[in-house]
Amino acid sequence: MSEATFTFRVDDALKSQFSQAAKSRDRSGAQLLREFMREFVQQQQEAAEHDAWFRHQVQVGMDSANSGNLVPAAEVEAKFAARRAATRRRLDPPE
Repeated sequence: MSEATFTFRVDDALKSQFSQAAKSRDRSGAQLLREFMREFVQQQQEAAEHDAWFRHQVQVGMDSANSGNLVPAAEVEAKFAARRAATRRRLDPPE
């Protein structure tokens, strides 16, 4: 793997505080910055993958609805009312 130099400006106080914090963890500032960069890249990749998955799921749902694969709201309400009632019966102590 080839290496490149990354140069940027930062306030002197922040640089000093960061260097001290890194030193207190027996790490160099460069080590921590590389770690932060790797984590940031990974988070961005995971977010992009999740976004693509979510958009696909939405499209699948929309395609299903557009093809007439729908359940009436009253049927959904009745099904979940029955589930709530069953759960309450399990949770409520018998008298």
